[in-house]
Amino acid sequence: MTKHVRDTSVLRDRHAIVTGAGSGIGSAVARELARLGAHTTLIGRRIEPLNALRRELESTAPGRPLARVADVTDADLVARVISDACAIQGDPLVLVNNAGAAMSSPFLETDVAAWQAMLDANLMGAVFCLRAALPLMRAKGEGRVINMASTAGVEGYPYVSAYTAAKHALVGLTRALSKEFARDHVAVNALCPGYTDTEMLGVAARNASERTGRTEAEVRAKYAAQNAGGRLIRPEEVAAVAVWLCLPAQAGVTGRAIVIDGVNDPFASA
Repeated sequence: MTKHVRDTSVLRDRHAIVTGAGSGIGSAVARELARLGAHTTLIGRRIEPLNALRRELESTAPGRPLARVADVTDADLVARVISDACAIQGDPLVLVNNAGAAMSSPFLETDVAAWQAMLDANLMGAVFCLRAALPLMRAKGEGRVINMASTAGVEGYPYVSAYTAAKHALVGLTRALSKEFARDHVAVNALCPGYTDTEMLGVAARNASERTGRTEAEVRAKYAAQNAGGRLIRPEEVAAVAVWLCLPAQAGVTGRAIVIDGVNDPFASA
């Protein structure tokens, strides 16, 4: 399914903002965008992994990386960070809303605070970033937004009702904005990967192991079996689709919720 882009200048001097860039899918997407020449703004809650990635990109990629700490659920801080980054890197061509969080509990044991936390992290964080970036894209007459949803954004899973609802909402937001900003030449898409081999999945596996008495390996195998391909998705697979959507030839691809499940070709579904 991979489409490795060989033209390493295709995004030269374009500004790409990636949230949740410190690890997992976010760092994989940032690496690919930087490889193609983009000036990347790496946003996350912890400066250490962001600085590590910034140093890596400075030595391996042609673009200019910038690391900034922000919790995407803080609307005012997000607005300031994106404004400051654009003053340095230029108006954004790309916004990747990758920051998110997951928690698991039975529906009847999921309290209001947990619901609010899932909506804040997985929906409102994207909303705040979009409110900061979309006016700049509209004024420039071009842009690519990639909202990182999940297969939980297009189907249901037990014991993660709040997470599932928030990701469904993110897919709905994607579809609405794709129509609202189509005439501004801003494409808005969602990626919906299945269980992916990331730090967040590792934390979930450890928590499930403690709760159920199963080994972490057994829990990870259960997660993998729930993907259509029977294996965990690699972050690099998600990054390949994300970067493909940012290429000039894909300007007309918008409003899609592209499933990455280890079996179906996500490029064909786009």
